[in-house]
Amino acid sequence: MLLEAKNVSKVFRGRRSAEPVRAVADASIRARPGEFVAIVGESGSGKSTLARILLDLIPASAGSVELDGVPIASMTRAQRADYRRSVQAVLQDPAGSLNPRKTVERTVGEVLRLHRIATTAPETREKVVDVLRLVGMTPAERFLGRYPHELSGGQRQRVLIARAIALSPRIIVADEAVSALDASVKAGVLRVMADLTDRLGVGYVFITHDLPVVKKVADHVYVMRSGQIVEEGPKDEIFSAPSHDYTRTLLAAAPVLGEER
Repeated sequence: MLLEAKNVSKVFRGRRSAEPVRAVADASIRARPGEFVAIVGESGSGKSTLARILLDLIPASAGSVELDGVPIASMTRAQRADYRRSVQAVLQDPAGSLNPRKTVERTVGEVLRLHRIATTAPETREKVVDVLRLVGMTPAERFLGRYPHELSGGQRQRVLIARAIALSPRIIVADEAVSALDASVKAGVLRVMADLTDRLGVGYVFITHDLPVVKKVADHVYVMRSGQIVEEGPKDEIFSAPSHDYTRTLLAAAPVLGEER
């Protein structure tokens, strides 16, 4: 399976007097199951807009997003439903992504029922327990009746990951998925994500400005500036021998982890 953005652009048009804003300009990326692909850049560089285009939440103004060579724009309804199961999202703000009136069991279970992966209540509960265990929420039964406000930030993020993997996706688009977490919790969530790659073959498109995290987990890196991909390559190559001035500036400004000192 190959998820590919080909020369994607996105222009937001405001009121008559406002100038159009080109958020993404001719960007191309590729991602496969089992790969950890990172898109890095400063705030406002277009990373999140590109993520929304990959997730089919907003249309591209030009270019195309394709799954195994089939553009989203030309997919049938059944193909589009399959696309949305295959490419799932984990977003930055778990508190805003979880309904405060729904328990963990209902949050994850509704997705299973919507996609007809589970139909009966016992089957749904069993599958919810399974995915909670996969993301390290054990004993899983203890979390089923909890509401978002009864969970820690790390636990809420794990619920979002559980909801995503409940559909057996091949790729997860994670937009600043760990940026709001403190260092120890962040490390735990990243371990969960890496474990899912090892156990399920899940791939990631990881949107972030956190270069130390990218250095630890990524396989391939795309550097984005002002809507454009200015450099891309294997992680080791990007960090050891960046070719673009902007990449060098980002690396020079990144904090240095203690073990690297």
